[in-house]
Parts: sequence; structure tokens; C-alpha cells
Amino acid sequence: MTARIFFKLIFAVVLIMVVALTAVDFLASQMAESAYIQGLTLEMQDKVKMLDVLGRQDILDLTGENIRAMAAAAGGRITLIAPDGRVLLDSEADPAKMENHGDRPEVRQALAGRLGTSIRRSPTLGVNSLYVAGPVKAGAARLAVPLREVRSQVTEIRRKLLLYMALAFLPAILLAGFFARYFSTRLGAIIDYASTLATGDFSARLARIGNDELGTLGRQLNETGDKLRLMFEELQHEHMEMEKLERVRKDFVINVSHELRTPLASIQGYTETLLDGAIHDSANNVKFLQIIQQNAERLGRLTADLLTLSRIELKSQRFQFASYYLNSLLVDSVESLQPVADKKNITLHLIPVDGKREVFCDSEAVHQMMSNLLDNAIKYTPQGGHITVSTEDLPDGMRVSVRDTGIGIPQDELPRLFERFYRVDKARSREMGGTGLGLAIVKHMALAQGGAVGVESTPDQGSTFWFTLPTQDLGMGEDGVA
Repeated sequence: MTARIFFKLIFAVVLIMVVALTAVDFLASQMAESAYIQGLTLEMQDKVKMLDVLGRQDILDLTGENIRAMAAAAGGRITLIAPDGRVLLDSEADPAKMENHGDRPEVRQALAGRLGTSIRRSPTLGVNSLYVAGPVKAGAARLAVPLREVRSQVTEIRRKLLLYMALAFLPAILLAGFFARYFSTRLGAIIDYASTLATGDFSARLARIGNDELGTLGRQLNETGDKLRLMFEELQHEHMEMEKLERVRKDFVINVSHELRTPLASIQGYTETLLDGAIHDSANNVKFLQIIQQNAERLGRLTADLLTLSRIELKSQRFQFASYYLNSLLVDSVESLQPVADKKNITLHLIPVDGKREVFCDSEAVHQMMSNLLDNAIKYTPQGGHITVSTEDLPDGMRVSVRDTGIGIPQDELPRLFERFYRVDKARSREMGGTGLGLAIVKHMALAQGGAVGVESTPDQGSTFWFTLPTQDLGMGEDGVA
């Protein structure tokens, strides 16, 4: 990649230089030829003027040998012309054989008393020449130089000019090669990095950036890589969450179906039994109706818990946050469950907290949380057991604990206790009328109020469930979102 970019840049630079050199050569050649002809014309005019110092008789007395010597000295062909256009002397041709020159443009100007110039083909010699003519006392004198000599001089000037330009372009080409190598390396790195991003590897980075336009492009690509990496990580996280939610949804549907199937099957079975004639069986009809009633109540509790949990998860549960005395909240909850504990001869004890200690919460939510925890503790604590409700100060809130002397929970079961429908002993839990949603409701209600939940337990020694409540307003909305 870098080599291709390098050769393309070098080719472009060389092409530009060739075009520039061709243009300069063309323009310089034209200028050099024009300048040379102009200079030669001035020089020839000066030489023609020198002939004007000769008198008329001196000019007429010149011989062919004299005129050829003067032409050699002048560096051209000399022609002397009479006022009537007749050729008197010529350094390269026989005047007697030459036609009248009175119609030559440079001769006409010279005979008129002015310097005349002309570039044209010589009828006598058959070559293109530069003519310069001026007035002399015997008529007109003309000096001619073949253009091939002019072209030769211009070609020599052009050759030297091209040589000097080539020498001047040599360091330019070397410098262009250096910059082409430099920029091709950077461009190659940027293209390779872009290709890396295209493959999905967003962890790579451009090391050499700089402060020029390529540096700006490199920084933008690095920023793009960072953003793509974050987006990819977010998408991965969302994908994992979606998979997790999908698993939860499937488990939820399975668990709800299972939980509903048992009481519905019982209700349906006993109802059919009663309709088949057992309703007239005085020994069993009341028992069957009681079983139907128990299962209907179980369905009612399950439905109510599902609705509560759904409202909390969908943020549709409305909380009324305010400051409450914690001791009053706990007393109300303990007193409401005291009759249930008394039936099993269980001691339900509240260790009172300072009456002025306040928590910022929803009183109904705290009451339901305490009811769920106390109801569980009573169910799994044998007769004659003890249940203790206590509190503990935290740096930013209060912790409420419900400790029982029940059967306890194995350590490997503790992490999943707050999941929906999770039961340690499924058969016993259903026998006791549990829905499997009580602890999940406690967890979500605690989180919605800015708190947390936890459990500690030892088999055969009891369990301690706790939740925390803030003492200050955490800015939680009515839906439990900060």
C-alpha cells in the first residue's frame, strides 16, 4: 500500500515537472530566439551605419575583394544598391546577374533614408535570412545573415537552458521523493488503520499523528475508533441484556404457567368431583369447597404479587416518598403479623429504635416489604421459635433486619433467593401457600427507594434478611427512578 502511494506521488510530481519543463522550453525558446534576433538586428544596424562614413566615390571604388573582406569582418553578406535599385556590389553573388532590388522592403526603407529590416527567403541564395539595410551616400547598403545561423545559436542557448533546468530539477525531484515517501508512509498507515476499523478491530490506534491535515485526519479516525468501540461494547452489552431478558421472560412464562397450573388443576378437579355428585356427600363436600377456596386464595395472592412486581419493573408503580419515623413503621408491621406468629407460638420481638430516627421512603412499600419478610420468617420457623426485628445505623441510611430461628438456607442457594419463583424447597413452599415472588418484591421495592437487600443464613440455625432505607431524599421520582 505504501509503495503504491509513493510511486503514484512520484509519478505525479515527475509528470508536473515534465509539463513545466516543456512549457518553459517552448516559451524560453521563443523568447531566446526573439531576443537573439532583436540583438542581432541592432548589431547589424550598427555595422550598416559604419558604411555610411564612406564617401560616394569611396563606395563606388570598392572592388569585389574589398566587399568580401568587409562582409567577413561584419559576419554576414553585404550588398550595395544604387538609388534606382541596381545592385552595385555583393559579397556572395555577381551583381550583373542579380535582379533589381528596389522592390525589397528593407531596400525601399533604406533608399527612403531610414533603417529597414526584413526576414524572408533570398531569391538569389535560396535560404531564409535576416536583412538590415541603411542609407549610404551611394544609395543603400544591406547586411544579410542566414537564419540557420540564428537557429543554431538559439538551439545552443536552448540546450544550455535545458541542461541548467535539469540540474535545477534534480534536487527538486530528490526533495519530492523525500516528501512523497514521508506522506505515503503516513497515508499508508491511515489507510491500514481504516481497514483495521472496517474488520471490526476497534482497539487499534494511530501512533504518529502530527499537527497537519493528515494529523487532524488521524485524530478524527482515532476518535471514530473510540466511538465505534464504545458503540460496539454498548451493543454487546445490550445484546447480552436482551438475551438475559429473553431468558428471564421464558423462565417467567414457564414459572407462571406452572404456578397457575397447580391451583387451577386442583380447583377444576374438585369442582368436577362436586358436580359429579360429591356435593351431596356431607362428609366431603365442605372439605372439597375449602380446598377450592384455598387454591382460589392462592391464585389471588399470586395474581396480586405478579401485578405488584410487574408495576415495579415497568416503573408504573407510584411511590409517595416522605420522611417517616422508622420505629412507627416497624411497630405497625410487627403488630399486623403478631396474630399469625401467636398461632404458631412464635415469639415476635422488635428491638425499638430511637423514636426520632427518620427514614425517607414510601410507608406502604416498607409495610409490604416487612410483611413479606415476617410472613416468610413465620412460615419457616418451627413452633416455639423466635423472630427478632432490629435496626442498624449506616453512614447514609438505616438497615432493617429480620432474624429467625428457622430451618436456615444452604450457602449455595443464597445468591438466587431474590429471583422470581425461586424456592429452596419447592414442595414445602407450595404447601405453605407461598407464591415465590415475595422476596423478589422486597428486592425491587428496596431498589426503587434507593436501598438494597441481602441475606445471611446457616442451615438449622436460622436466617437473617435485611434491607436498607435512605435517611435523606435521593431525588427518586414517583416511579422509583433517580
